[in-house]
Amino acid sequence: MGHLDHATFGWLTPVLSYAMACVGAALGLQCTVRALGTTGRSRRNWLITAASAIGTGIWTMHFVAMLGFGVSGTEIRYDVPLTLLSLFVAMVVVGAGVFAVGYGRERGRALALGGLTTGLGVASMHYLGMAALRLHGDVRYDPMLVTLSVVIAVVAATAALWAAVNITSPLAVAGASLVMGGAVSSMHYTGMLAVSVRVTPSGAELPGATTMQFIFPLAVGLGSYLFLTSAFVALSPSAGERAATVSAQRPVESATP
Repeated sequence: MGHLDHATFGWLTPVLSYAMACVGAALGLQCTVRALGTTGRSRRNWLITAASAIGTGIWTMHFVAMLGFGVSGTEIRYDVPLTLLSLFVAMVVVGAGVFAVGYGRERGRALALGGLTTGLGVASMHYLGMAALRLHGDVRYDPMLVTLSVVIAVVAATAALWAAVNITSPLAVAGASLVMGGAVSSMHYTGMLAVSVRVTPSGAELPGATTMQFIFPLAVGLGSYLFLTSAFVALSPSAGERAATVSAQRPVESATP
């Protein structure tokens, strides 16, 4: 059996991956809050942004953490199309969960459906990303720990969506994003504890791309997207702020001859 190292760079990758999960969660929750305060096309656009933020944050968290993953006796490469598919799945399935909450008429049922869908999307992204691993050996999983990781994902997603529906203050959203970031990280490392690798030494060249050729540049690009979108959302006025601006302008307009 190959020895697995989940933090070859020390605490750098776990801390940075947690930060990425928190940023994605905070942005997604804030966009969901904005969406619930609007209607029509504006609500749809905010929900799309929320789905892309949460999906991107979760994917970036996973693969930043994977930068520190190593197996003794073999190098590791990644299947590029399957890795990109995991990102697509994260955004689409998380989007389905977010839209269920954004347009659901019965709040309790919408939260349950949205949390289940989003949680399964998180888990699907994780295990699709793991399926993209290419190494000299066989990857095996502990079924109990895999099940636990999926349960953590569903509970975390449901709690996050509940926070988006019931919490509106920026401070509360920030606190909820820290909790969700911790839950997503816990899901990831629980899933990684389920992994064991039986190494088969070989001199053959592995297919796929190395982390520095593909994963690192993509993670940096998506991380930049999260931070830039966060700045955009922070500078965009909320529905309440727009309403206050309009009401403040009305007396001035009515007083103008």
